[in-house]
Amino acid sequence: MIGLTSLWINGRNLVSPEINRRRALVVLGKIDEILSWEQAKEHEHDERFVELGEYLCEVRAGQYWRLENLKSFDEFLEKRFPESRRKAYYLMAIHETLTRIPKQQLREVGWSKATELVKVARRDGGEFDCATWLHKAKELPKEGFKRAVESHLTGKETEPWEIIYFKFYKSQLPVLERALETAAMMLGSDRSRGYCLEMICADFLAGAALEPAESESNVGCQTGNGDSSIRGSKRFLSERERNE
Repeated sequence: MIGLTSLWINGRNLVSPEINRRRALVVLGKIDEILSWEQAKEHEHDERFVELGEYLCEVRAGQYWRLENLKSFDEFLEKRFPESRRKAYYLMAIHETLTRIPKQQLREVGWSKATELVKVARRDGGEFDCATWLHKAKELPKEGFKRAVESHLTGKETEPWEIIYFKFYKSQLPVLERALETAAMMLGSDRSRGYCLEMICADFLAGAALEPAESESNVGCQTGNGDSSIRGSKRFLSERERNE
C-alpha cells in the first residue's frame, strides 16, 4: 500500500518528469545559440529575448538541466547567466505574464520595457489594459516609460531629479536654515527642503519681476512684515498649481 500513496503534494508532482531527450537537446542548443549573440550582436540578442524566455520556462518545467548532471534549475541559470540570474527570471516572467501581447510587438518594445509591462500586468490582473500600455511602451522613451509605470503603481506623479551640491561658509548656514524653516512654516511642514528652496527662489523671481513703481511703493513692506514676499510666493504657488 505504501507504493500506492499519492505522488502529488499541493499540486506539485514529486516524481521527476520523463525527459524528452531529443527535445531537451534542441532547447538547450537554442538557449546557447541565443546567448552567444550577447557578445557579438547585442541588438540581435535583445530581439530574441521573447524566444529565450520561452525556452527557459520549458527547461524549468521539463527539468532539462538534469541532462547536464546539474542539481537544480538555479544551478543551470548560474551556469548560463554567470553575471546575474535576475535577467533570466525577468525573461521568464515576460513569457508567462504577457500572454495577451503578440510576440512580435514585444520584440518591438524590447526586453527592458517588457519587464516594466510585467509589473503593470501583475498589479492590474484581469483589468490590465495591454493595448494602452503597449502603445505607451512604443511611444515613450525608456526612462519616460519607467516613470509612467512607477506613477501607475504608486499613485504618485514622478519627475526626473538630480542632486546638486553647494559650498556654504559656516557663517552663512544660520541664514540658510532660517530661510528654509520659514518657508516650511509657510508652505507646510510636510514639504521637502528642496521644495522649500524652490519656493524661496520663486519668491525672489516674483519680486524681481515687479514693476519699478510697485517695487518702490512696497519697500517699507519688504523691510517690515514681509507681506510682499508672501504675496509673491502665493502668486507663484497659485500659478504652479494651475499648471499642474
